[in-house]
Amino acid sequence: MADKIKKFFEKKKVEAKFKMAGPGHKLSDSSKKAGPSGSDKSVGSSYSAQRVTPSDEAKQAAAAALARLGGEKRDTPSFNTSLAAIQAQVKRELEAEKKRLAAEKEGKEATPPPAEKPSVDEDLSPLLAVRGVYFKCPLIGPEILSKEEWKGKIKEFLYEQLADEKGLTACLIIHSCNKNKDKVEQCVETLSKYLENIVNNPNEDKYRKIRLSNRIFQDKVAGMEGTMEFLEAAGFSQQTLPFQDGQEPFLVFNESGLQDLESLQLLIDALRSAEPISLELDRNMQVLLPSQAAQKTQLPSDFYTLTPEEIKREQQLRTERIENSMVLRTKAMREKEEQREMKKYKFALIRIRFPDGILLQGTFGVYEKLSDIIEFVKENVVSPENEFVLTTGTGHRLVEGDYGKNLLELHLVPASILLFVSVGETKEESFLKPEVMIQLQSL
Repeated sequence: MADKIKKFFEKKKVEAKFKMAGPGHKLSDSSKKAGPSGSDKSVGSSYSAQRVTPSDEAKQAAAAALARLGGEKRDTPSFNTSLAAIQAQVKRELEAEKKRLAAEKEGKEATPPPAEKPSVDEDLSPLLAVRGVYFKCPLIGPEILSKEEWKGKIKEFLYEQLADEKGLTACLIIHSCNKNKDKVEQCVETLSKYLENIVNNPNEDKYRKIRLSNRIFQDKVAGMEGTMEFLEAAGFSQQTLPFQDGQEPFLVFNESGLQDLESLQLLIDALRSAEPISLELDRNMQVLLPSQAAQKTQLPSDFYTLTPEEIKREQQLRTERIENSMVLRTKAMREKEEQREMKKYKFALIRIRFPDGILLQGTFGVYEKLSDIIEFVKENVVSPENEFVLTTGTGHRLVEGDYGKNLLELHLVPASILLFVSVGETKEESFLKPEVMIQLQSL
């Protein structure tokens, strides 16, 4: 049955008439077609940039652009964002950072960082590192959207398929369009029981009727998305029948369906084996200068498991926690508190800082592994075959034994900067691929 579900989606993907309606929203609503990794100059709820692997033509164009700007001598020296200009900018920023740190070490007053002014609308804050958390759904389409927007798109898509594949589609609607997982499980068990009773007792008339006001039906089936469509696909139709001293609406199973109990069993198997249509977390990749990374330090509320009110309450309790940190505590107590603190987050913002000062930024789930970060780096560097290691800001080297650990275990939540260290000599002036470097946010 799982194979049938896969074939169902493969079929829908190649049929143009089942394309998703309407384009998604971009992170930037400006007139320019800025990609999700581009500059955050204007606000949008999500984006639908169809981020796919760059074509050979795009790669050649990017390489040519960097060659023109930094790798080859040209008669026209005027250009805006050449590789040389980027390197010079990074060098100036790194030197300024060294001076600031030296001034702090000597006890002199350093230039304060930009004030984090509260904003009525979080999305308008220039200090946000990312505008939100976004997802992909390859089974449905190429858009990159927020989770809420995908829920609407998935529901719309599935309801469009009911005319062609009602039973299977209804199974997917039940699993994908209802929020409470426990209620979905109860609903699936109840519906399965209705059909199993018919399959196991085809001659029992009582199993072929479902009273709509029945308490079990009302508690576990009624109101759940896709349930009526599922029962109709199974062979039920609504009728008004005598009940006690009056009449009530019932779902009545068509007796002709008793001739094909095998199909009924297949429908039960489909309902039990179906899974929600899954989403893939989009990395929302950005390439940043050191100054840009220093300014964009706030995380959006999407990163938290807490509500905005709870977050505000937590901020009020920070002073108390700092005071508590001064109290003598065991290592176990500190670790337990640390784990509890990190579990407030659903996602982590990871920045990889390369020796040339450029930072590569991506969004990860807190239960993703270090190996996922390693793969993210390899996908974007010029020479993925060259050996490298990542170290934390404190100098801790993340070794191969850490690859299987999740970001919570490695204390990389909610945000961390990892340093990229090449193993062996390298002659590369730029570590990131040309098509990645051209996404560097505007100087």
